[in-house]
Amino acid sequence: MNAKTQRAAVSQTLVLDDRIRGVPPGVADLPIAAVAEQNWRPAAGLMSLPVLTLDEAAFAHNRDLMLRYTREQGVEIAPHGKTPMAPDLALSLIEAGAWGATVADIRQAAVMLRAGVTRLILANEVGGRGGAARLAALLKAWPQAEVYVFVDSVATAHAYAEAWRHEAAAPPLRVLVELGAGRSGARTLPAAAAILDAIVVEGTGRLVSAGVAAYEGSAAPGPEGVLPVIADLLRLTGELLAMVRKQVGPDQPLLVTAGGSVFFDKVVAALKPLVVADPAATLVLRSGAIFFHDHGVYERALLALDERGGFHLGGEKVAAATAFRPALRLWAEVLSRPEAGLAVVGMGMRDVSFDQGMPRPLRLHRNGILLREIEAGALKIEKLNDQHAFLSCGAGDDIQVGDVFEFGISHPCTCLDRYRVIFGVDASGQVRHAFPTFFG
Repeated sequence: MNAKTQRAAVSQTLVLDDRIRGVPPGVADLPIAAVAEQNWRPAAGLMSLPVLTLDEAAFAHNRDLMLRYTREQGVEIAPHGKTPMAPDLALSLIEAGAWGATVADIRQAAVMLRAGVTRLILANEVGGRGGAARLAALLKAWPQAEVYVFVDSVATAHAYAEAWRHEAAAPPLRVLVELGAGRSGARTLPAAAAILDAIVVEGTGRLVSAGVAAYEGSAAPGPEGVLPVIADLLRLTGELLAMVRKQVGPDQPLLVTAGGSVFFDKVVAALKPLVVADPAATLVLRSGAIFFHDHGVYERALLALDERGGFHLGGEKVAAATAFRPALRLWAEVLSRPEAGLAVVGMGMRDVSFDQGMPRPLRLHRNGILLREIEAGALKIEKLNDQHAFLSCGAGDDIQVGDVFEFGISHPCTCLDRYRVIFGVDASGQVRHAFPTFFG
């Protein structure tokens, strides 16, 4: 079954009802495949609000842009699935040319494997004996899957070795020694070398040294800022790759993986020359949020990327901040106009991300019709309660109870996890697809 057929099969098996955010009251047992026939439009206010939507054209544009970038750079990408935890979207990216997908834990790996995503990077430590045993049980059930997992300590290598001795039916485990700064990951080359030795000694052929890994996005700023810290981490990653290559010989395929949605340009600049020099090595980025982009933290990150001239297409420098398009919208209605200069909107901390900035008002709709575009800074969410947003406005602003605001969000990762379904909309604002999420 190819990715497209598998994606259709995932959607066909699920049904919607009015217990799910966005689904209009009274709807029951609606097959997801029939969503487009319902003529739902969040701006009309008849869907259950607040609701999160995905601009499908913007998502496809971002997909094509990032995949073109990786092709031109001669690297691969396994988009991080933790951002939407939507197998349909992960499969669509693979269908378009992504190398595979990335997950953050064992349960997320199970979700993707069941959906048909069989090439995965588990970009995290799994814990000790318990985590290693759980991973062995999972991979026993999926022996044909190509799964890579991080290891950053001798203790974890021992735990893996013990679990694989007890689970003889599990396939050999591909391990990536992780270097780190600011989060997990071995901090020095001697520590990494000890892990490599443990893989050989303890693994007895059941653990395979499959490459090296790092995550630069959590690098703690040094005295001169974060970029020198990232540069040092990537330098160590290159040195560790040379150590692994020496250990496994010249012909074994090796993976080198790093690169989130903020500093992927630095990863390519530092590590691509090493894989060019080593034909048996592959550099895999793990950027995920960039396919969604936003009106906040990633908007600022791409502005910084442009300031350092880091994004190139066709050999030319391109402004990433304008090339990528925010694809997510949060729709909510005005509940109250209790005083001049204040509109209370029906969304709160349970509905939208706020850890990296408040939602941004973009458009105002009335009776399903676009009333006006909101100029940047003209209206502002001042604070959120559990279910309410406090929108400051001018005393004379034409904002009425029942109007529907279309908001941009900051930080997709902490917004998407509030929704069991992401509704895909077309250019006219009509719902065309529903993408189930599996956050647990």
